[in-house]
Amino acid sequence: MLRLRSSVDAERAGHFGDLLRELEGVRRVVKHADEASAANCVVFVADVEPAAADRLVEAILELEIGPDDYVLTKVDVVAPLRRGLGPGNDGREGFAWVEVIGQARANSRPLARYLALINVAAVIAALGVITNSSILIVGAMAVSPDLLPICATCVGIVAGRRRLAARAFYTLTLGLGLVIFTAAVLSAVLKWTGALPDGFRVEESSLSTLAHTDYSTVLIALAAGVAAMLSFETRASAAVGVAISVTTIPASAYLGVGLGAGGADESLGALVVLAINVSLLIVSGSLTLLIQRWLPNRSRAPV
Repeated sequence: MLRLRSSVDAERAGHFGDLLRELEGVRRVVKHADEASAANCVVFVADVEPAAADRLVEAILELEIGPDDYVLTKVDVVAPLRRGLGPGNDGREGFAWVEVIGQARANSRPLARYLALINVAAVIAALGVITNSSILIVGAMAVSPDLLPICATCVGIVAGRRRLAARAFYTLTLGLGLVIFTAAVLSAVLKWTGALPDGFRVEESSLSTLAHTDYSTVLIALAAGVAAMLSFETRASAAVGVAISVTTIPASAYLGVGLGAGGADESLGALVVLAINVSLLIVSGSLTLLIQRWLPNRSRAPV
């Protein structure tokens, strides 16, 4: 469920209140004076079904209510368990497109935390490739935040917002490029200091399959894209991010180790794997979101 808090000047308060009460999917409208405002404003608070969020935002924009005068937040409902607010909803929960757009905007920029986490993932994954440790590879996938810009790119594509899609894809590309660069530098330093044995070649690693493609590469990437978009809308993104990163972080680290420690020619296949995976992730994620956007409601199993 979503909750609206808005501040409207007294002249438009009556019209806005009528709009909230008449709009299907908006319930429990509360009105009170804004005592902190010197402009004689009125504050409205209302519960909003996700399916009604887009119509509500459109109505707010038509009334020329500024972005600083309203906020739409997500509320975790403890009880009752049936999430739908409207009569005859049968437990179905609508799709809040405006909420997905907000998340995409927030995750489309290369913030410092994103760059730090992707760097940590690069170090762990590079050591996993060097030591043939699948446990370290899984650890790197758990740390990596690349799920977020992937999903933000899909949102930008489906919404037709080129700047958002381009910004998110740039963030994704920057992150994966940083993984390759960090893995290359780390492996080169280890080779220079003698920590790596003479004649180390990345293709001799048991993880050399990361540089080869087959039918499973395509199927895994397509399935991961669906899971990525579904988890992006929930709080499951942290857990699902591990599955998504299996298509990106290992191949990036493998390529970086090959460039830095030996076996660059053989590791270039990982670049092809990475390009295929990213492309298919975006395609399947965009299709998943497109289907959800045009469905009026998503089924929800009764509890």
